[in-house]
Amino acid sequence: MSFYSKNENRIKLIEVRYKSKFLNVYEVMYKNKLNQDKKWIVASRKNKKDYTDLLNKDREFGADAVLIVGMNKQADTDRLVLIKEYRVPINDYIYSLPAGLIDKDEDIYESAIREMKEETGLDLYDINKDLTVENSYASVGMSDESLAIVYGKVRGNISKDYQEISEDIDTILVTREEARQIMDSNSPIDIKALLVLRDFVGDNICSHI
Repeated sequence: MSFYSKNENRIKLIEVRYKSKFLNVYEVMYKNKLNQDKKWIVASRKNKKDYTDLLNKDREFGADAVLIVGMNKQADTDRLVLIKEYRVPINDYIYSLPAGLIDKDEDIYESAIREMKEETGLDLYDINKDLTVENSYASVGMSDESLAIVYGKVRGNISKDYQEISEDIDTILVTREEARQIMDSNSPIDIKALLVLRDFVGDNICSHI
């Protein structure tokens, strides 16, 4: 039995199966650990050249999008910024955190400030760069999409005036008790938001395993 060598490039061919402005679908031919020819379907925001460069490790790429953990500390108790947004793939509203794509001329902090304003009307400030996650992956079983995570404080008034026409978003500033109620409600919730909520309410999950 022939096994794949870790010094060898496993990717053999990349073919476009669907192309659009915001998302492309590729069929990737690769060698598995047994050196067998296999195929994988991948969704990517990158064009074919950029995606090929990524897989061949010819150059490094920054995050595709930014996720914002925003805290309002101006009230009588700390409140976390949550949004409830309609998402077509599940035909339902889902609890999540403010987030959006990073424009080519932006760094992650500029993007985070813009997205927070657009989606919620709130101003992001006092960003804690020590907590920043510059690149992480949310669903590598089907996509190469990567996320930066930015932490900061928010102020101002909630508004829908800056949302795009395609966005259907309600903004909520939740207390720790309200966060627990959301987690217990069995409502649709984004996994990243769920993990942040657990941290927010002080659950030390691993200690209960």
